Amino acid sequence: MEDKKTKQKTKSKEKGKKHQSTLDELGSHMEKFATKTAESIKKVLDKAMIARNTVLTIRVNDESNKKLRMLVETGLFKSRSESAAFLIQEGVKSQEDLFSKISSKLEKIDKIREELKTIIKKEMDHKEVKNKKEAKK
Repeated sequence: MEDKKTKQKTKSKEKGKKHQSTLDELGSHMEKFATKTAESIKKVLDKAMIARNTVLTIRVNDESNKKLRMLVETGLFKSRSESAAFLIQEGVKSQEDLFSKISSKLEKIDKIREELKTIIKKEMDHKEVKNKKEAKK
């Protein structure tokens, strides 16, 4: 009877070692995958950051500042400025439909402004002609 218990304990230990080995291997693969993914993301981000050419000074709340620092601490960005630029760029991309609507409305506003300028210019020209006629009398 004790032989059976000993054999069961031995089998149980072997299974445990086998599972641990499998978990260790899986963990190693996940770590390699995460590292490669982070490197790929960093390359893409570096390319995107090169295109930045406008300087902005912004104020953020403490929570946003904490998140920006976290992105720097991961090594994905060199500075909070770079991480903020990335997040702004991604935010703009994610709101493409909104900006399309805004752009359309702004075009209409510009058209109305031009029409108003034309109306005002015609009115001013008309008054000028009228004033000249009255001055001659």
